Amino acid sequence: MRQSEPDLAHHGDAEATPGLVDLAVNVRRAPMPDWLADPLTAALGELAAYPDPGPARAAVAARHGRPPEEVLLTAGAAEGFVLIARALRDARRPVVVHPQFTEPEAALRAAGHAVDRVLLDPADDFRLDPAQVPADADLVLIGNPTNPTSVLHPAGALAALARPDRVLVVDEAFADTTGAPGVDGEPESLAARRDLPGLVVVRSLTKTWGLAGLRIGYLLGEAPLLARFAAAQPLWAVSTPALAAATACASPAAVAAERAIAAELAADRDHLVARLSGLPGVRVVGRPASAFVLVHRPGAAAVRERLRERGWAVRRGDTFPGLGPDWLRVAVRDPSTTDAFVDVLTKILEG
Repeated sequence: MRQSEPDLAHHGDAEATPGLVDLAVNVRRAPMPDWLADPLTAALGELAAYPDPGPARAAVAARHGRPPEEVLLTAGAAEGFVLIARALRDARRPVVVHPQFTEPEAALRAAGHAVDRVLLDPADDFRLDPAQVPADADLVLIGNPTNPTSVLHPAGALAALARPDRVLVVDEAFADTTGAPGVDGEPESLAARRDLPGLVVVRSLTKTWGLAGLRIGYLLGEAPLLARFAAAQPLWAVSTPALAAATACASPAAVAAERAIAAELAADRDHLVARLSGLPGVRVVGRPASAFVLVHRPGAAAVRERLRERGWAVRRGDTFPGLGPDWLRVAVRDPSTTDAFVDVLTKILEG
């Protein structure tokens, strides 16, 4: 029997209904630091003027060692995918590497593209082999670290996908959640790479800083390519408060804070993985690298419903191409929340 087509429009916020402990959405919830809250508050006094993206664009460019014309600010990463899909309507063979965030493919289909999928192998922990991507694909989209698998692909494997006749879109919405011992910065990020033809890096500021409701992200890439995307963007698409957030989050203080948060997240993630790995029949995929982990457990769809009955929301896996009803995505939280969750999950599995 043919499996039904995944619902690409389903996202984690649909799982996190009021009254449930939210392990379905990957947005960090913490008090906003003053260096971010103060500019946002000040921006509310400037709403009579049209937004000026210049200072924020320059700040983001400086963070990534690029000229400003290689930055396009967007209303969240999701708008970036829509702009790419609309501006590149002449793409002959768009390919999306799955499992990954479904919005890129949804945006391509909404713009009229016929999309090919490359499905990575769960038996190989969803790791990328560049040879899996068809040589004639002229538009390729992939996440790194990938939502929902939490796999961090080597930068070299992604760079191998770049070529002059191709646009390579790498979704780095969760890049600031990653870290590695002895690495000063985001391991495997391509955000500062200016030598790869056709590379477009998609970034988001909504995850680590809890700004999902503000809608702020940006694209990095070659100036002529970004100009094409900008031509498909409405005027004043990014609000004044969102621009203030972009400027603040590009500062050295913000980047240092991101690194500290990523280190804390790694410890919390290790705790979650250790607890989940001790449960019967539960498999954690590979070595998770981001703010969530992907788990496989036969009958996971029924387990998810029982978790909801007991007050816990986790992300279903069957809406991601390449997964199915036996997969769940669980957000990393503090150890006490993790312990309470695993205690409930243990009781459910013991049945």
